[in-house]
Formats: sequence, structure tokens, C-alpha cells
Amino acid sequence: MKQEDLVKEIASIRNLMEKSSKFISISGISSVLIGTYALLGAAYAYYEIYGFDSQMGYRDHYVNEPVIIVKLLVTAMLVLFASIFTGVYMAIKKAKSNRQSIWNTTSRSLLYAMAVPLCTGGLFALISISKENYTTVASILLIFYGLALTAGSNYTFNEIKGLGILEIVLGLLALLFPGNGIIFWALGFGVLHIIYGIIVHKKYE
Repeated sequence: MKQEDLVKEIASIRNLMEKSSKFISISGISSVLIGTYALLGAAYAYYEIYGFDSQMGYRDHYVNEPVIIVKLLVTAMLVLFASIFTGVYMAIKKAKSNRQSIWNTTSRSLLYAMAVPLCTGGLFALISISKENYTTVASILLIFYGLALTAGSNYTFNEIKGLGILEIVLGLLALLFPGNGIIFWALGFGVLHIIYGIIVHKKYE
């Protein structure tokens, strides 16, 4: 066997091993859609809190009206459910096209790795809201989401780890610049998701 053929054979074996050990049914297009949902939700939240005031400086007031809080929570839940539905639906569709199972050892490992930081962050955010500590909510969600991504990065595309680190950085910056949580939230869950989705789509799809 020629050296060139041997290299190709090794690359083929490596590719098969990677497919069997990593969850590759994540769709880049779904990430773009999820990022779009987040931007729309952030735009609505910005309008509810600040109206049409487009000043991007320091925010010295926060939500303290129950009606607005309910609207923001409903918006957040709608964005969450739409994102989960889109991600799962397109992952199933991609897995079928690749003749792969959506629920296997790798996908279960990915889910378990991400579940603890995601659930912890969600509960932490709800507790902060109940204590009317709204300034930290965006930071909490970004940081724990980033931790979840880095924890699950061993079971899927390597780019997930980079996305997770950037989410954590944005969460920490949101703590340093209180009053701008919506902006950092939009950057993390919106812009970064769209950029990541485009990269994954071009590279793997």
C-alpha cells in the first residue's frame, strides 16, 4: 500500500471514530435561527424597559413593575421553547439525513454534561429575580450557559468550547458594566449564536 493511500485510510478511520464518539447532528442553521430569536426577544425586552430611548450608555434604573416583569418572563420562555424546538427538530432532521440515531450514548453524555450547569444557572436566575436582583440575571445566564457549552464540548464540535468561553467572558463583562445586561445578553445569545451557526454550517454542512 502506498503512503498516500495509507494516509487516506487512516483519515477515513479517524473520521468514523469521531462520528461515533461525537454528536454531530447539531445544525448550523438552527443556531442561526436561535440567535435570531434571541435578538428579537432582546429587542422586545429593551423596548419594554427603555421604550424608544436608544441611548446606549449606563442604565441607572431597572424593572420594578410586576406587569413588565411578567412580560419579560413570558418573552424569555417563548424564546427558550422556540429555541429548544428548533434545535431538536433540526437535529432530528440532520440525523435522519445522515442515517444516524438522535438518541445514543454520545447524545446522552452531551445532555448530562450540560444539564447540571444549565439547571443550576436557571434556578440561580429565578432566585435572583425573586429577590429583585435584576442586575445579575444576564450575567448568570451567560456564565452558566458558557459553562454548559464547555462541559459538553468534548461530545460535539470543537467550536462549541470557543463559543462557551466567549459566553463566559460576556457574562463577566456584564457584571463589570451593570445596567447593560440586555446588550450583553443579545451579544451572547444572539450575535455569537449566529456567527457560530454560520461557521458550523460552512465547515461541516
